[in-house]
Amino acid sequence: MAAYGSFAYFYDKLQHGVDYEGMARQIDAYVEKFGGRRGILLDAACGTGTLCEKLAAAGYDVVGIDGSDEMLNAALDKKFESGSRIQYLRQDMKSIDMYGTIDVTVCTLDSVNHLENEDEVRAFFERVSLFAYPDGMFIFDVNTPYKHREVLADNAFIYDMEGLYCGWQNECDKTDSSVSIYLDFFEKTEKGYERYSESFREIAVEIPRVEELLSQTGFEILGVYDGYSEAPLAENSERAVFVCRKICEDN
Repeated sequence: MAAYGSFAYFYDKLQHGVDYEGMARQIDAYVEKFGGRRGILLDAACGTGTLCEKLAAAGYDVVGIDGSDEMLNAALDKKFESGSRIQYLRQDMKSIDMYGTIDVTVCTLDSVNHLENEDEVRAFFERVSLFAYPDGMFIFDVNTPYKHREVLADNAFIYDMEGLYCGWQNECDKTDSSVSIYLDFFEKTEKGYERYSESFREIAVEIPRVEELLSQTGFEILGVYDGYSEAPLAENSERAVFVCRKICEDN
């Protein structure tokens, strides 16, 4: 996965349109709908901690992990400002190592797509399964192959924000629907504009294959939704949200 050096600094501005409040509310609704517990919640690839703060406010005992020191530093700033009791750990999502079992694990904003290949996706699912409480829940999203091929594709996007300009260029590999993303940030300073660049790659995993990997790693799928909603996944859905439960061996 990318280290997200300068990207961590601009991450929140780039994600200004994300409805974290709505995501947290819907995640909590899934937990309630399927009989989960509002207990210990792990946010894998938590980024700058915005969703962690929302879920902590909803009553979860939140642990956030991320592989980027820069992301975690930003998350800690939010924790100190809010006074929350969130625990942050620097861990790779493929090597999760908890001190006990987890009631709910979440992984959002296409972090699964940022893994290198299907083997790494399986490794991530295996670690979530290992530390999941018997019948614990696993809620995560993936960008769909449709989004990679038809929306991100080879397109370019421009973001003009206060004090920050971002150029976003994609290259879609038609053989596997993976997308290479190149970002150039121009930050306004007293001396003019300073440029920072980041790049990373998102893999595409077909929905049936995700379902197979979940089954192989000990999860039953409770629902697959079109984004964070109650709507079923459609052919033109851009984000698939999987709501799963660890299969209890006693059942």
